Amino acid sequence: MHLIQKIFLNRVAEIEYATIGKGNPVVLLHGFGEDNTIWEHQIDFLQQHCKLIIPNLPGTGQSKHTDAGRPLSIESMADNIKLLLDQENITTCIMLGHSMGGYITLAFAEMYPAYLKGFGLIHSTAFADTADKKKNRQRAIEMIAEYGGYAFLKNTIPNLFGNSFKYTNIEMIDQLIEKSKAFNNNALQDYYRAMIARTDKTNLLANTHLPVLFIAGTEDAAAPIADTTQQSTLSPNIEFHVLEGVGHMGMLEAPDKVNQLMLNFIHHTI
Repeated sequence: MHLIQKIFLNRVAEIEYATIGKGNPVVLLHGFGEDNTIWEHQIDFLQQHCKLIIPNLPGTGQSKHTDAGRPLSIESMADNIKLLLDQENITTCIMLGHSMGGYITLAFAEMYPAYLKGFGLIHSTAFADTADKKKNRQRAIEMIAEYGGYAFLKNTIPNLFGNSFKYTNIEMIDQLIEKSKAFNNNALQDYYRAMIARTDKTNLLANTHLPVLFIAGTEDAAAPIADTTQQSTLSPNIEFHVLEGVGHMGMLEAPDKVNQLMLNFIHHTI
């Protein structure tokens, strides 16, 4: 998929992003080891119903973190999105984030709630990393240093998918792996450090007055269904949907279902 990209410059980052469609603004934030084209099925569908803003996070594509005095963090990436919205003269939007993009969405909701009409976590969690998860991420940082990001992602990307999908869509998964060659090792390591350092956001979920969308997969090892189910009960404002037999990549594994869930949430939230 080819998106017409723009570059937004500010003092801490250069942000590459695309806008497409007309109407109410909806921001789509990709996750770790992805770029904004991970939303290709959603872009094709949703552009008929709203205005989409789809950035590449700093370290992905042509987006860069340029403030050497400030380490990349979940909060700094949320700041970048806020500045991008200001650049586009967008004062309120819906924000939907996949995986790491969901962590950024939660940080944004905490820091800039007035900008949001609602937000969504797509295969993501409000829990901070456990001690074991932090150790695994640190181990991944070391593996990337030793073997490179491509070798690391080549082994991890297939495990993001549900079992059935993984074995019946080998070509598509191979294409994702091939795209991962574009990632800079340092950027991947910075993402892991940012995720390790992030804080728990369950109080935010419990206290927000905004509508919240959760989409979870029964075979998601990265954002386990037990965790997301537990979080779904924190507030009556949370709309929780489970995709049976789907792993961490519902946008690709069950695109029609995810598209409809997103559209329904957008229509109900506007």
